[in-house]
Amino acid sequence: MAGGAGSLASLWTEVNRCGQNGDFGRALKAVNKILHENKDDVTALHCKIVCLIQNGGFKEALNVINTHTKSLTSDMVGFEKAYCEYRLNRVESALKTIEGISEQTDKLKELYGQVLYRLERYDECEAVYKDLIRNSQDEYEEERKTNLAAVLAARSTWENATAEDMGLPESTYELCYNAACSLIGRGQLSQALKKLQEAEELCRMSLAEDSDMTEEDINAELAVIHSQMAYIMQLQGRTEDALQLYNQVIKLKPSDVGLLAVTANNIITINKDQNVFDSKKKVKLMNAEGVEYKLAKKQLQAIEFNKALLAMYTNQADQCRKLSSTLQSQNPGHPRPVLIQVAQLCREKQHSKAIELLQRFSEEHPESASGIKLTMAQLYLIQGQMKTIVSALVTMYTHEEDLDSAIDVFSQAIQYYQSEQPGSPTHLSLVREAADFKLRYGRKKEAISDLEQLWKQNTKDVHTLAQLISAYSLVDQDKAKALSKHLPSPDTMSFNIDVDELENSHGATYVRKKAAKVTGENAPKEQGQGEIKKKKKKKKGKLPKNYDPKSTPDPERWLPMRERSYYRGRKKGKKKEQVGRGTQGATSGATAELDASKTASSPPTSPRPGSGTGSASNVVPPRQQKPAASGATRKKAPQKKKKGGKGGW
Repeated sequence: MAGGAGSLASLWTEVNRCGQNGDFGRALKAVNKILHENKDDVTALHCKIVCLIQNGGFKEALNVINTHTKSLTSDMVGFEKAYCEYRLNRVESALKTIEGISEQTDKLKELYGQVLYRLERYDECEAVYKDLIRNSQDEYEEERKTNLAAVLAARSTWENATAEDMGLPESTYELCYNAACSLIGRGQLSQALKKLQEAEELCRMSLAEDSDMTEEDINAELAVIHSQMAYIMQLQGRTEDALQLYNQVIKLKPSDVGLLAVTANNIITINKDQNVFDSKKKVKLMNAEGVEYKLAKKQLQAIEFNKALLAMYTNQADQCRKLSSTLQSQNPGHPRPVLIQVAQLCREKQHSKAIELLQRFSEEHPESASGIKLTMAQLYLIQGQMKTIVSALVTMYTHEEDLDSAIDVFSQAIQYYQSEQPGSPTHLSLVREAADFKLRYGRKKEAISDLEQLWKQNTKDVHTLAQLISAYSLVDQDKAKALSKHLPSPDTMSFNIDVDELENSHGATYVRKKAAKVTGENAPKEQGQGEIKKKKKKKKGKLPKNYDPKSTPDPERWLPMRERSYYRGRKKGKKKEQVGRGTQGATSGATAELDASKTASSPPTSPRPGSGTGSASNVVPPRQQKPAASGATRKKAPQKKKKGGKGGW
């Protein structure tokens, strides 16, 4: 037993020494010997897991953890388990493992930030790194600031978010590079290019201090900076310079498969349908193993789109359809897979199918209708269907509530036909559609020229003339009156209206009853048979008791009392003399003298019945509204605006 104990002590000494020297291979051998003596030694198991991780054996380390779940708790090896899952690209599992650990150490938070970055949950990732920078003081502060700068750059690039100025330094080329990426995301390309040049200088200065670094090693480290410079040149339209720099990066064969994939993809976008053989070779770099774990979702999406386009350019129709269909199923609301399918159909001269596909997609996804309508207009233009193009464009602009642009489309189309085919049916049809569109949306002033053009073509068109008069009434009333003389008189206008049908329609307030048809025994016999239809006797009306047949009836007896000529209003009782009122010493006689109603010279306010000076009025006076109840509010009745204003009547 003593010898066994001594050998275990020496093995532990070996493990400690190898761990300090970084020789984890020899340390692993010593740990395995310890576990051979005691397979359930928790410390030895933990050391074995660390050695396997240091040697890149993530699967083996994870197997050890999963095999000894009873002895190795999550608080003991939770970090190592999450790290193995992260390195094996099981990011979701790593997140669950981290969230299940009770004690959140700094190294666990570091890993948590990396996992959130891979999951593209940038808001949460930013909060984690801010917390780490604020609450930790060690030699890793610069690395944390670099990671935070990377998060801000990702948000600017993929989410179009304007990040706040964190005051991060640009003392290293990594920090300077990330700052340049943020500028690219905000569209500040010139400033971003200058920042990348600064990053290149800082990189060369820092690597020159290492004597073991060769020029080739330095260029390999600079590859990511040069590729980003080429991307800016490509966006600026300097495709030749960009292509040259991209090819330099490819020749260096950097170890970063993500960098190679992005560079190859950008070269393919420059080649388009030219230099197809070179593009085919670049696709191999885009299909390298592990690329999907190195790039963001939008980068991977762009690569797949370009693969489908390359298949179309190389006349691989089946491959193009397969790739675009897969992309559409993965991104049902994205218009680009549909546009690729449409492009392939157009190459096969199947324009009708292409238009049907676009129409169906625009109906299912109205949020993408604007770009789809433009493509439809282009296809209609290829087929020579000018009216359909105008309709598609007007529909698109109307959907966007841009009426001015829709009217411009009409104007351009009308000008084209005015110069090429004046007076043609298509020309006049476009003018009619333009006029109706402007009238429909209250643009009467702008519709005048179109209506005049239509009326001059056909002066007998009463409908167009009426529209023209209505439009001129807002601008020039004299012109409207002059045009109204061209309207036909009511006598010459014939209206083919069936009065009976009109009276029996749903909108009629009074329906004349038709005599029911009588058949059979109840049918009346002819007068020749000697039978005469009996007439109903009218009952005499009752006369009032004091009726005098000799007196002449009042001719105004059918009018309301208020409208009769001799109505003088309601009589009020005589006021008593106001004794004691007025100035001191005044008498009631003075008051009577000032009463004009008591003088004989005052004429009657209205003629008496039978005087012949007045005439009965047939206008019913307006009724006064009753006052609103207590506490109720009343709305003021809308008044008509005066003519000549912007709003018309």
